[in-house]
Amino acid sequence: MSKGLGLLSGGLDSILACLVLRRAGVEVAAVSFSSPFFGAGKARAAASAHGIPLTVLEVGPEHLEQVVKRPRYGYGSNMNPCLDCHAYMFRQAGRLMEEQGHDFLFSGEVLGQRPMSQNKQALATVAKFSGFGPRILRPLSALVMEPTAMEQAGLVERERLLGLSGRGRKPQMDLARDLGVRDYPAPAGGCLLTEPGFSRRLKDLLAHDPGAGVEMVELLKHGRHLRLSPAAKLIVGRNQAENQALEAILPATALSLVAQGVAGPLGLYFGPTEGEDLELAAALVAGYGQAAPGQEVGVQAGPGRRLMVTPLPRRLAQGYLL
Repeated sequence: MSKGLGLLSGGLDSILACLVLRRAGVEVAAVSFSSPFFGAGKARAAASAHGIPLTVLEVGPEHLEQVVKRPRYGYGSNMNPCLDCHAYMFRQAGRLMEEQGHDFLFSGEVLGQRPMSQNKQALATVAKFSGFGPRILRPLSALVMEPTAMEQAGLVERERLLGLSGRGRKPQMDLARDLGVRDYPAPAGGCLLTEPGFSRRLKDLLAHDPGAGVEMVELLKHGRHLRLSPAAKLIVGRNQAENQALEAILPATALSLVAQGVAGPLGLYFGPTEGEDLELAAALVAGYGQAAPGQEVGVQAGPGRRLMVTPLPRRLAQGYLL
C-alpha cells in the first residue's frame, strides 16, 4: 500500500482529497500549519472526525521572514503571498514526507477554482518552487492534468482519481454526501493576510519596522491601531477583553498608557518617550475614555510617570486610524 501525506486545511476540498485517496487504497496522513496568520483548528477537527493522522507544524517566525516579508512571486490583492506560501507549505511537507516515509504529497486544490492561484501555471510554479514538484498529486483534478510520476509508477490508480475543475462547488458537495462528509466549514479564506484591514496594519508595521517579529504581528489582531507619525504608533483596546489581550502580550518596546480616575482603555505606545508624539498618544487614550469634554486627565505613562492632557475627541482620532 502506498502512503500519501496531504496538506490539510480542514476545508472541504482538503478533506475530500484525503478521502478520495483513502478510497483508492492509499494510506493517508496529513500535515497542517500554524502561524500568526492562520491556525490549525479546522484541520484538527477534520482529522479527528475522519481518523486522519495529523502533524501540526508551528512555522510563525520562519514563515514571516521567508514568505511574508520577501515573497518571490509578490502579493495578491492584499498582503497575501499565496504562491510563495503554498510552495513553502509543500516544502515543509516534503521534508516531513521524507522523515516519516511517505511516498508522495497531495493537496485538495481544484484546477480553476481560484483563478489567480489555482490555474495551471500557478500550480506548476508552486510545485517547482517547492522543490518537490514531481512528488505532488492533486487528486481532485488529476484527470484534467498530466499524469504524475506516482500514477505512472502505480502508486495511485489514475482511474480512481477525479477531474474536477472550475469555480462551482456542487460536485464537491455531491462527493461529500457520497463519502459521508456532513460537517465541514463554509468556503472562506481563513488567512488574515487576505483581509484588507489586517493587511493595512501589517503593511504599515513592516514599512516602519522591517525587523518586526511575530510578537508585533500578534498585536495587529487586537485594538485600534493609530499611526501618529513615522516614528510613533499607538494601539488602543476597544473593550476589556482587548485590554487584557494587549496587556498579556505587552512587548518590552511598548509604553503602557492608562487614563487615571476615569474608565477607559489600555494604550500601547511605540515611539519617542519625550515630545509631541507621546503627548498626542496620551490625549488619544484619554479621548477614548469616559472623561467629560474638556476635562484635564492624568495619564499614567509606564511606571512612575504621569502626563496631564486634555482628551482628544474621537472624531479627531479618525485621521490617525489605520
